[in-house]
Amino acid sequence: MSSDYPFFQIEKRPAAKTAVLYFNRPEKLNAMNWPFWRDLPAVVSELEEDGEILAVVIAGLGKSFSVGLDVMELFINHQDALNAATAPARQKLLQLILTMQEGISMIARSGKIYIAAIHRHCIGAGLDIASACDLRLATTDAVFSLRETKISIIADMGSLNLLPGIIGQANTKLLAYTGRDIDAAEALRMGLISAIYEDREILLEKAIALAAEITANSGAVVRGTKKILKYMENHSAQDGMDYVASWNAAFLDIKEIEAAITAAALRKK
Repeated sequence: MSSDYPFFQIEKRPAAKTAVLYFNRPEKLNAMNWPFWRDLPAVVSELEEDGEILAVVIAGLGKSFSVGLDVMELFINHQDALNAATAPARQKLLQLILTMQEGISMIARSGKIYIAAIHRHCIGAGLDIASACDLRLATTDAVFSLRETKISIIADMGSLNLLPGIIGQANTKLLAYTGRDIDAAEALRMGLISAIYEDREILLEKAIALAAEITANSGAVVRGTKKILKYMENHSAQDGMDYVASWNAAFLDIKEIEAAITAAALRKK
């Protein structure tokens, strides 16, 4: 298990073409301090550059997935930018926000499959991370909140941009305007998560198994499928049909298809 980054632990499982990315600040319920924001782009880049890894499970060590941004630490360490009164100083605040967005944006646009394995708290920036993932699983005791309105901040790390495509505009507005907590059952009803499990151990086991199920398929086809789905987020159905036709015309691999059909036939015997 790699530990080159203070906030993160990376466990690679090459045989299954997967990795588990752990948040590793359990004593603070994985509250996201500056090492998180500073190092997340480097961590994602490391995973992106590893051609043996096709899927990544994101999980939290300790009692919670994440309670989100470490607000006190941010205020203490970035007072100049946050209290800025002049245009140049406000530019510094803008750059700080853009820097903090970078790692989450990299997950959202990645060609790999990211699965969030959520237990207990998934608050604020924790929900931003989960929203950037392709799939989300949770424990029965998970609690979700787009809580920024409670602390007088407009959520700017991805939830407002990504959640409408996951749970719809109405549910996103409900969470964003109220800042309320919802439980795992409500998150499942909204479509925020795909399944609920009894405890963290079972959750992690199921998330890793799901990642392995995905990576057992053709990597090129999974990546292509994700690209088509991303394209469809802001294009018409006909545009999507044309795009996938062009994609398959360019990249369809008849040898992979023949191998898959043969393997399926052998399984039926």
